[in-house]
Amino acid sequence: MPFEFEKTKLEGAVIVKPRVFPDNRGFAMESFKKSDFVKAGLPGDFVQDNHSQSTKGVLRGLHYQRGAAAQGKLVRCSVGAILDVGVDIRKGSATFGQWITVELSAANARQLYLPAGFAHGFFGLTEVVEVQYKCTVEYSPKDEAGIRWDDPQLAIDWGVKDPVLSSKDQVWPLLKDAQF
Repeated sequence: MPFEFEKTKLEGAVIVKPRVFPDNRGFAMESFKKSDFVKAGLPGDFVQDNHSQSTKGVLRGLHYQRGAAAQGKLVRCSVGAILDVGVDIRKGSATFGQWITVELSAANARQLYLPAGFAHGFFGLTEVVEVQYKCTVEYSPKDEAGIRWDDPQLAIDWGVKDPVLSSKDQVWPLLKDAQF
């Protein structure tokens, strides 16, 4: 199997480690294979791919989609390195409000799968980062939502005090005031 699937402390959140084949020309790897993902209990059908570029110090998040538009995401960093964060916002979950961080980078080739019901964000650790993620549901502007990156209830250790943020990311509500 070209993947190793590592469960995290949050039910449904999985670190995916692809098998990388380096040689004198560079490397080759499979980043997704439906049959292996389904066998591991992860979704095999993704309907949208996204690609973003950021610079060091940029923080994007914490984003999620509400209701029927809630997305599962398979996230990877193909250029540079990021601190990737997933927060469990599933009402009734034993781990509601808990979070995980994983360093994803071009060098380590790791990916993070977050199921629907997680808020997601990342912080750029290198001069340039490119992040790609597959989604289980198409983006719906009317269902877009977020939580403040610096919510004291979450107390996420981003390793930064003053990140570069979008205007939206500066004003998301706290977890206690968020609508799911």
